[in-house]
Amino acid sequence: MAPQARAWQRMLSGRRLDLLDPTPVDIEIEDIARGLAFVARWNGQTRGAHAYSVAEHSLLVETLFARIAPKAPVKWRLAALLHDAPEYVIGDMISPVKAAVGPGYEALDVRLTAAIHLRFGLPAALPVQIKRQIKKADKISAWMEATQIAGFSETEASKFFGKPDTAVIADLTLTLRPPAETRDAFTARHNSLLESMG
Repeated sequence: MAPQARAWQRMLSGRRLDLLDPTPVDIEIEDIARGLAFVARWNGQTRGAHAYSVAEHSLLVETLFARIAPKAPVKWRLAALLHDAPEYVIGDMISPVKAAVGPGYEALDVRLTAAIHLRFGLPAALPVQIKRQIKKADKISAWMEATQIAGFSETEASKFFGKPDTAVIADLTLTLRPPAETRDAFTARHNSLLESMG
């Protein structure tokens, strides 16, 4: 009988996260922030001196969500910030790769998301309306990224992600920073939102 493959990862915090059975006690924001700051969106195929990280994307999605749903409670802004948090251990797979991998990827994502949400005082599964609004912010962010740094024309990006309302994206520009700066900005925003939740 072959030995069981290792399904956990040791984090720099010292936590050991079991990917098959993640628990909230093994989740630390410092691990999430570091991981996301070093994971490149678009498989690194973006313009700029630094990769556009999932942490930077998450900060933008939280800002966009707040514009889409300005009266939403702070906890849902935290959920928007953490919408891609599982990628700190499973990476950012582009949609075509997720489709090729199949339902196993989604199941892993759901388990990790639930543990992360519970760790920070959110429900394991989000209300449908909130999930929909976060997804809308995510698509607007993808459109902005596609047109500003990933080489898509506006027509092509609009075909894949939908054309965003110009009022929602007004005055927003993408930021590409060194990973350590993005990590610190993500951690600070997380802590600020958590504090506001009381």
